Amino acid sequence: MGITIIVEGKNDKSRLRRLLTDDVAILCTFGSLNTEKLESLKKKVGQDEVFLFTDNDASGKKIRGMLRDTFPDSEQIYTRRGYAGVEGTPDDYVIQQLEKAGLEAYIVYPPQEPAFPMQSSKPSVMK
Repeated sequence: MGITIIVEGKNDKSRLRRLLTDDVAILCTFGSLNTEKLESLKKKVGQDEVFLFTDNDASGKKIRGMLRDTFPDSEQIYTRRGYAGVEGTPDDYVIQQLEKAGLEAYIVYPPQEPAFPMQSSKPSVMK
């Protein structure tokens, strides 16, 4: 059994793709949903564990509701109100939400910036 995250659009998908290993499938609703799209998503998901990660706006909530009816056992991942959807959410907050969902084993953590600039090991020579 694998893991699938369903998002609204291709920009949301590319945002998550940078932060997750290829072991996680990411599917898009591409906006509005109908019975045909929902059936197609169900086929693609198969027996995978499903996570829903939609925007925190009116259309995102509507899509989440329809997806929750189709995937009643799905886990919910939320972005904070005020961010410009999943695609506009800062990486650190997306990572925090993925960790809360128990997906830390699949996260590709960005390299950490050193706290202090590296100092040369050569002694400075005064002239």
